[in-house]
Amino acid sequence: MSLEKYSLKLPKAVYSGKNSLENIQDILKSRGAAKVAAFTDKGIRKLGLFDLVEEELKKANIEYDIYDDFPVEPGYQEVQHVIDQFKGKGYDFVVACGGGSVLDTAKLASVLVTDEYGVKELLDDPKRAKKCLEILSIPTTAGTGAECTPNAIVGVPEKEVKIGIVNDNMMSDYVILDARLIENLPRAIAATTGVDAMCHCIECYTSNKANAFSDTFALRGFDIIMNNIEKACNDKDALTEKNNMQIAAFYGGVAITASGTTAVHALSYPLGGKYHIPHGTANAMLLISVMKFNAGDADFRRRLAEAWDTAYHGERRLETIDEKSAALISWMEEIVKNLNIPSDLKEFGVRAEDLEGLVASGLQQKRLLVNNMREVTAEDARRIYLEVI
Repeated sequence: MSLEKYSLKLPKAVYSGKNSLENIQDILKSRGAAKVAAFTDKGIRKLGLFDLVEEELKKANIEYDIYDDFPVEPGYQEVQHVIDQFKGKGYDFVVACGGGSVLDTAKLASVLVTDEYGVKELLDDPKRAKKCLEILSIPTTAGTGAECTPNAIVGVPEKEVKIGIVNDNMMSDYVILDARLIENLPRAIAATTGVDAMCHCIECYTSNKANAFSDTFALRGFDIIMNNIEKACNDKDALTEKNNMQIAAFYGGVAITASGTTAVHALSYPLGGKYHIPHGTANAMLLISVMKFNAGDADFRRRLAEAWDTAYHGERRLETIDEKSAALISWMEEIVKNLNIPSDLKEFGVRAEDLEGLVASGLQQKRLLVNNMREVTAEDARRIYLEVI
């Protein structure tokens, strides 16, 4: 886990705290924006969350169009359809307000103004992406970290899997974390996206690519999540804890850019691609099984023990690495259970006879599996999936 070279990439500016959406006007003015493409989805608009953003766009006295017509977990053709409507309209700035799918679609739009390539071409060769428009990302969940990663995750229906397009040109230029946008987030969504952020932090901290930069953000993010997630999900008025979760999710995203997720995410992609299980739910369902599998590696247990020492602030005193790593896995398991996240893939139509297809598809996620500290064989993946079927 001692990389010789590593780097950290961040947005130009990040705004958080009370009424931080008020920074929209200054951002647009400083960039000379005159015509903005605003990406969101119908669910966000129905909840009235986009109204807060639109109010600031109106105050900025600029022209803007809203794009909200795409599904929650879009395939690459559906993303391309949205972008085809967006191209050629003369926009000079992109504002994205939503969950991971909205932010990822907007990031793709920011590099797809050109006719040189489309989403399909970027799936084949992500290096082709070029920054065309600056983008402001405003997450409405505290989980995906999409506001600060250079990644866009899209479904590939013909392969029944999700694939990540990764290119530094898709990094958001500006980010706003305003707790008002997650104040009324349904508990189930707050829970699964929050555990997704937990996965980002602990996976990046235990990744083969972990380094001094990623460790700083992953460990601090994990500490915040473990001590805020349940109150943030259970108490509608817990705005401090909700903002803490936004910051922690951002830290998790930063950790991804510096390190990378591991087998939890690798094995979850087929679940989203074929069965359309929400990304955070799929990760939450696999998290504990993968943690227990990886605990067979001594270095992995050592890293978990370090995470325990950082995140646990109670009276309990543990001495050994094995005690601490086991306690941390149990703590994460308890949180997932308390948040009532589904634990059986059968609820989503996954059957035992689908197992071999899942294993084959999961093992194709080499970009992520190479980060896992313990090698995942076909038999290993089979056992992990069977624990949740």
